[in-house]
Amino acid sequence: MKVDYDAVVVGGGPAGAHTAMAVSKFSGGNLRVLLIDRNTREEFGKKTKRGWACGDAVSKRSLDHVMNKLDIRYDRPEIEHHVDGVLVISPDHETEVLFDGEGYLLNRKLWPQRMLHYLESLGVEVKFGVDARSLIAENGFVRGVRCTTSDGKPFEVRAKVVVDASGSASVLRANLPIESKMEREIDKEQDMEGTGRYILEFDRVLEDHTWFDPKFCIIHLDQFLAPGGYCWTFPKGESKVNIGLGVQKAALDRRNEAHGLKDNLSSLIDQYLKANRAIVNPRAPEGYGDLGNSYSIWQVPVRRQNDCLVANGFVVIGDAAWMPRPIDAGGIGPALYASVILGRVLVEALESNDTSESGLWSYNVNYVHEYGYQMASFEVLRRYLQTLPNDDISFGMKHFLSQDDIESIKRREHPKFPLLTNFLRVLMDGELRRRVRERPKLARSLSYVANKSRRLISLYLDYPESPGGFEGWRRRLHKELREANERLGIS
Repeated sequence: MKVDYDAVVVGGGPAGAHTAMAVSKFSGGNLRVLLIDRNTREEFGKKTKRGWACGDAVSKRSLDHVMNKLDIRYDRPEIEHHVDGVLVISPDHETEVLFDGEGYLLNRKLWPQRMLHYLESLGVEVKFGVDARSLIAENGFVRGVRCTTSDGKPFEVRAKVVVDASGSASVLRANLPIESKMEREIDKEQDMEGTGRYILEFDRVLEDHTWFDPKFCIIHLDQFLAPGGYCWTFPKGESKVNIGLGVQKAALDRRNEAHGLKDNLSSLIDQYLKANRAIVNPRAPEGYGDLGNSYSIWQVPVRRQNDCLVANGFVVIGDAAWMPRPIDAGGIGPALYASVILGRVLVEALESNDTSESGLWSYNVNYVHEYGYQMASFEVLRRYLQTLPNDDISFGMKHFLSQDDIESIKRREHPKFPLLTNFLRVLMDGELRRRVRERPKLARSLSYVANKSRRLISLYLDYPESPGGFEGWRRRLHKELREANERLGIS
């Protein structure tokens, strides 16, 4: 086979860039790695035509992980602001729950330039203005990528393995030309959310920490303003903010029909901005790091990662693998963990000259065990929460969420709702028993979700060690998910 490179990475976002770095770093620079990005050098890593679309937040733990593993360092100006945690506020604004620990707000226009510095210093070749159109397949293996340049000239790049980090709408994954266990598409009605945000400066006139706090990322749960999703106000400084929301199309359609409205994603973002009492005289920032990036909309997958991440000569990562966490659509953290895992697997596979499905299979196993084992359980929780009205969400946060649940979520674990699942506690606690009687259906459903979570996590921790056991495992997974949907009334 004629090869130009050992590995070709498609896409210069966090997933693609750090995978390319990891392959070069872990191989000691002995492998030929190419990264292609459709943008110019100045706009490297740009997600959509409207900008570097992102909520900009990442946990300190995730960023520290990739920096330590790859021996790189990010700092100002690409790290724009530090926060102490994430506050989730109930629809009635009566309950605040501190989820998650320390984190950073990134400048997503400047961060890719720092990534580019490390890519080139590690010996990765980067080609700009290149759009990947289709995969080259020979004898049941992916053997490269057909591309076009920004001026429309076609060319081919051949490699032993292709990494697809081109985003959730990847044409490479969707049109994979070989037989594989990989899913090519997801349910766009149920498992994709439209998201959008502004980056704004404003006047600090009214101090209301439930609407803006420079020390905390704030998430507002509100099924009227963000049907099927949530609103966010993330501080990027003392008087600068990333503010936006995400919605599920089906939930938005139901909400509009029920209230005789014709709102869309853009109009809801504007309503949320107007409702935020702390954001006074909002305006687009004038600094270079924000030019051309003050407003963006994009689509985010919100389900478990692809059931299988590998095929012969081909792997997916990041949004192309549907890795954002289902419960909050956070995609940077999963991509960073996956890039380190995938980098090690690719080096081992390339050095042993085995980029078959079997040779790459440990990427599936290692990612599931390190990060992905809870995503199916969060998918069920997310889909159930999308069915609840605001008053049920407020009631549940106030009365059914325990400190143990909060600590679990801080650790990125599924809440267990011990106040509901511990039968003796319910029998002994008269106040809790009264609360359960007030919302029996809500209590039963949350208890069921917690139990289903444990079953799904156990199933993922039993992910097959080789391709031979996969189909049986997937049948068990889909059976569990179908049962959850039927029990919870999720269409």
